[in-house]
Amino acid sequence: MLDTPAAQVPTLSLKDQDRDPDAFAAALGGSFERFGFAIVADHGVPQPLIDRAWQETAELFALPDEEKRGYHIPGGGGARGYTPFKTEIAKDARHVDLKEFWHVGRELPEGHRYADEMAANVWPARPQGFKDTFVELFSAFDHAGDRLLSAIARHLGLAPNWFDPAVKDGNSVLRLLHYPPIPADAEGVRAGAHEDINLITLLLGAEEAGLELLDRATGQWLAVKPPEGAMVVNVGDMLQRLTNHVLPSTTHRVVNPPPERRGHSRYSMPFFLHPAPDFLIETLPQTITAENPDRYPQSITANGYLRERLIEIGLIKP
Repeated sequence: MLDTPAAQVPTLSLKDQDRDPDAFAAALGGSFERFGFAIVADHGVPQPLIDRAWQETAELFALPDEEKRGYHIPGGGGARGYTPFKTEIAKDARHVDLKEFWHVGRELPEGHRYADEMAANVWPARPQGFKDTFVELFSAFDHAGDRLLSAIARHLGLAPNWFDPAVKDGNSVLRLLHYPPIPADAEGVRAGAHEDINLITLLLGAEEAGLELLDRATGQWLAVKPPEGAMVVNVGDMLQRLTNHVLPSTTHRVVNPPPERRGHSRYSMPFFLHPAPDFLIETLPQTITAENPDRYPQSITANGYLRERLIEIGLIKP
């Protein structure tokens, strides 16, 4: 087994938000300030839906390579549909990641004002029922994310609904990830050290060993080991920028498994919660102090920031 020490990230229950929203916000914010990560149980995403999604994810990636590549959009930046194995590379990494993935975005009605900035979804012919499952799962993640953003707003001294207009019709992405079995001499790791681009990431599937965070206090890699069914939540770079690093975006990676697990696939489902494309990422005034001066005097739209980062990780060309 991997011998990386475990991060002491607390497991919180989202049910506690209903009972004592201020206490839950303080606990979530405290975990983010210390680790950039939190573990959230009782997140409200139905287990039967999750089970169905896992089954269909495995079926999707088991399709013939030629069939999967038929859903790849060259020049599309991986925004929707299929991205083949060994395409994405972490910023400043030497080797591409050992993974393939599929992106599901928000279903927008025809003529929506964000239709030019947010690509339409790509739906595979099989597995059967795929679209219904993942439209439903996207909505469930969306709802859980709204609740967590409400707690973050409270922690920052904002109105609990402060993020609502920012993320209404936001450019969030549900990523279905497959890390195939790997040989002992594989170059690189399943996912190189990186930070996420978005506001927050909600992740299912971290029970399988491999996810590690870099502890800023010690410089040590720590394993993230959630209880079964719990969700791992981490701060993304957009939220870090918005909060002037009060809530830090922590470097993390997915390392290769020990020899006895290298013949097994690993699956996970991160939901990258993004604001709307035209949301202005502008440092929150209450996070600017004499000890923590404004690191980002120039504001930027969420869409502009996303484009910068997608170029860095090789998904789109400048």
